[in-house]
Amino acid sequence: MTKIYYFSGTGNSLWSARKIAQIINDFYPEQNCALYNIGKEAEKEEIIIEAETVVFIFPSFAYGPPAIVSRFVKKAEFKTDYLAAFTTYGSSPLGTMGIFRRYLKKKKIDKMFFGNIPAVENYLAMFGTPKAKTIERWTEMQKKATEKAAHSIIGKKENKICTFTPFSSFVSWLFSFGLKIFYKYYRLSSVCCGCAVCANICPVSAIEMKNGHPVFTSKCEHCQGCVNICPLRAIQFARVKFGTPGYCHPDIQIKDLTA
Repeated sequence: MTKIYYFSGTGNSLWSARKIAQIINDFYPEQNCALYNIGKEAEKEEIIIEAETVVFIFPSFAYGPPAIVSRFVKKAEFKTDYLAAFTTYGSSPLGTMGIFRRYLKKKKIDKMFFGNIPAVENYLAMFGTPKAKTIERWTEMQKKATEKAAHSIIGKKENKICTFTPFSSFVSWLFSFGLKIFYKYYRLSSVCCGCAVCANICPVSAIEMKNGHPVFTSKCEHCQGCVNICPLRAIQFARVKFGTPGYCHPDIQIKDLTA
């Protein structure tokens, strides 16, 4: 059995997780691939991951794994002989995989593989709304890299990566402090209709509906899913003004993110 754990705000990592599962199942019809949302799995008191093959797919946040992914892996007990991990990135993953590899140092996993998958940059607060041609180009790059990742898993390839990542670790550490206050700076427009899409797609259930409107809590991972996917463009953060067009992976729908 192959267990694929993913974390996704706007669908990039979810798409790659699904594609990898599809390719593995096509290659090994008898192989059962199951997908698990890390945000939901992390809520369990005890985390035991047992499978022939374990796969992680998550975005790079400020050159490191999302905080929820870090906590999940540190807490988990692994019962597997093979683990593969991939980070989706829009600008640069830098030392993300090196940091993730350090978390696994004491997990007693015999064989491991680490890779990066390019995807459309979705951090509107810094990079703005991606253009149509950019989305098309990077989506194709993601497809090819994801297919390559799947075949690496099928072949149970192994590699070694550098775990000395001082700059990435420092930037990721700074980002972790930002998480403590970022949620306080999300703003709602008067056009918000209380549809609850933002609350439903939030991968860590950090948005609560109160009096018909979303309230952002300290559980926020700053994935920007809510800002990108709000149907009425009614959520503001930093340079992301009300009405700014957002991004969602072209082959992922809102209902997919709420599953």
